[in-house]
Amino acid sequence: MMRDQEKLYETLGELLYVVAKVDGVIQDEEVASLNKLLEKHPWGKEVQWSFNYEVAKNSSMEEIYHKVVSYCHSHGPSPIYQEFIDAMNTIAEAANGVEDSETEIIESFSADLMERFRKDIEKRYEV
Repeated sequence: MMRDQEKLYETLGELLYVVAKVDGVIQDEEVASLNKLLEKHPWGKEVQWSFNYEVAKNSSMEEIYHKVVSYCHSHGPSPIYQEFIDAMNTIAEAANGVEDSETEIIESFSADLMERFRKDIEKRYEV
């Protein structure tokens, strides 16, 4: 269970990388906001490590986003996803307000998960 939780929070770091990078460049205000958000977080080191890893690799945002959504789908529904969305909004708001591209990622994450979980529920209760 602990490893699942750790992996889920590493995934948050990847997701925050996508939000920070989607407008073209990761800004200092976004990094500062991330550091503040994570300083007292129980999984802060894992989130930070994952974010920094993707920054260092200059990873493809599309690949990372799809990897994150895929992992969340396999993990299943979790109350932690609301924390993910809140963190995404915090990072998006950090520099010059929320860009359209950032809003799109945040809304897409919510919609992708909800759609997938809705389908899973429908499959489970098919007669």
